[in-house]
Order: sequence, then structure tokens, then C-alpha cells
Amino acid sequence: MKPFACHYSPQVPELLHKLGCTIALSTYQAGKLIYLSSEDGTVIHQLPRTFDKPMGIGLNHDASKIALACKDEVMIFSNSKELAKHYPKKTNQYDAMYLPRVSYKTNFLDIHDIEFGDDGIYGINTLFSCIMKLSEEFSFEEYWKPKFITELVSEDRCHLNGMALENGKPKYVTCFNNGNTFQSWRDQLINHGSILDVDTNEVVNNTLSMPHSPRLIKNQMIVLESAKGYLSHIDLSNGKKQVLLELGGYVRGMDHIGDYLFVGLSRLRENSSSFKKLIPYLSRNRSGVIIIHLPTLSVQGEIIYQNSVDEIYDLKILRGIIRPNILSDKNEESKKAVTTQSASYWAK
Repeated sequence: MKPFACHYSPQVPELLHKLGCTIALSTYQAGKLIYLSSEDGTVIHQLPRTFDKPMGIGLNHDASKIALACKDEVMIFSNSKELAKHYPKKTNQYDAMYLPRVSYKTNFLDIHDIEFGDDGIYGINTLFSCIMKLSEEFSFEEYWKPKFITELVSEDRCHLNGMALENGKPKYVTCFNNGNTFQSWRDQLINHGSILDVDTNEVVNNTLSMPHSPRLIKNQMIVLESAKGYLSHIDLSNGKKQVLLELGGYVRGMDHIGDYLFVGLSRLRENSSSFKKLIPYLSRNRSGVIIIHLPTLSVQGEIIYQNSVDEIYDLKILRGIIRPNILSDKNEESKKAVTTQSASYWAK
């Protein structure tokens, strides 16, 4: 069996083609950013690229830039359609070519979600339990921390992880508990997770099970409860939770396009003392992507990995892009890509 072998529902390639999009996955366990796309609607093409512990994926408004949070840096890539078209190895195959442009040397902060805001790039600094902004001068600039976190120390006190922006600024975050001591969340994995309002610094709901990937979709808060495999809705006016779907797996990483929601699935590590506690709550231990039709809350298809990929962190949809490529700064080919304001070419 080839590496990254997967099987998928027959209708998934056609759906990706119809939606005109590509799925981007980060898997820190495998050390890859993976593109999944279908340019003809019959098969899925995979493009895995190697990075050092990739986690959060950020897209700007038109997907012309990607931010990728890695082990000790955040890398920024810009798309060149012209260079994609003339990629020397495969001419006229790709419609996007993401090339490394900037690297912020943060050193290890355990950055989870990352997003382009109106005035900079925001990240969840999980190690220091705060929202940060990328900085040219420092490892990070503190933007906000929960009111129950009394000081900025490298103790991962509440496992702050997810972030949703509103009007270009961080608005909601998720964390595993409201603790203020070193990794206090490890003993409180079930029913102690929270969604917090950044503007008010108040708890919206604190009964969630390992919440991840908060998303504002049509002004509604949708969140994943990883420990129980739930897709849940939170009423932001009163904090009440409604479980929309029970997906049966460890869910983390989510994005949508039109009426379709794409959710990442991770396979639990049975040798992990933390994850082992969750097995009784999850009926299907697998990794991949599940696709949901939001208006009917019906599952429309799955992509399931048979090997190589166990743990997915983030998932983003590249809208209007059906066959992208990305090159890291370790790739010699990326050093041959030259772009100016008026022209782009591959050096020989």
C-alpha cells in the first residue's frame, strides 16, 4: 500500500469539482500539509508537502496568501498563478503555486489556530495561554489573555487552541478548561471546555468536551467537541449548546464553502494517557475528512486514510482553486521562483 493511501465516497470528487475548491489539511503527526482536490470530478489528487510540525492554517480573504504555524516558526506563502502555469516539472497542471515569502521565527510557542486579521496575523499561543500577534521584533506580541490567566508563563494552563474572527479581529476562542496552573486541563477533558468572548472576556459556555475549531457561519457559532465527536451549535445570546450531529470520531479542523461543512477526523493514540480516556466516547476511531450538508445536517461523504495520516489539526478550504501546489523554503525549486511587480519566471 502506498503512503497516504485513502479511500473516499464515490461522490466526493464530483462535489469538490462542483464546488471548485481544494481541501488543505495539516497533520503534525506526519509532518505534512496536504492538498486534496479533483480537477475532473472523477478522482481525488493528493499533494503532501513536508513541514516541521504544521498546525494552524490561515488564509487571507482571497486565498492569495497562506500562513502556516510550524514547530518554531510561522511561514507565509504567496500564490503566483503565472508560476503555477509554467512550473518546470509539470507545465499547465497547477492553477496555484504557493511560494515562501516570509518566516517569523517565533521559537516554540505551540501555536494552534492562526488567522489573517485586518491589522496583522493573529495566532493562538497555547503555551502562554494567550492570543498573540506576529512580530518582527519579538517571539510574539500579547494581544489578549483570558481573565482567569494571571500571568504569561510557558505552562499551557488552559489549553487555549481555537479562534474565530469577526470584522477582522479575534472575537471567540476555545480552551479545555478555565484553569490557572500548569497543564491543569489534563485532568478535566470531559465537560469542562469553554468558549470565551474576547471583547467582554466572559465565558459563553463552559460545558464542552475538548472544544476545537470555533467557526462563525452565517453569524452562528459552530464548534467541534473533540472528546465526544460532536458538531455543536452555541447560542451566543444565552450560551446554550445544541448537539447538531454525533460524528463518532475525534473531530478537529473545520471549514465550509456554501452549504457544505468539511470536518477533520483524527485517529486516537491508544498509548496516550490523555487520549485513551476518550475511547469509550468515540465509536469510530479513524482519520480523514467528513463532509456535511449544513441545511439538512446530512453526511455527504468521507475521505478516510488507510495509513500515514493519524492526527489532523487544521482544515481549510481553498475557494476557487482546483489544483494547487506549494513549495517549502527547504525545496531547491522554490529558490528558482522569481517574482516582481511586472513579471514572474523560473530561473534556470
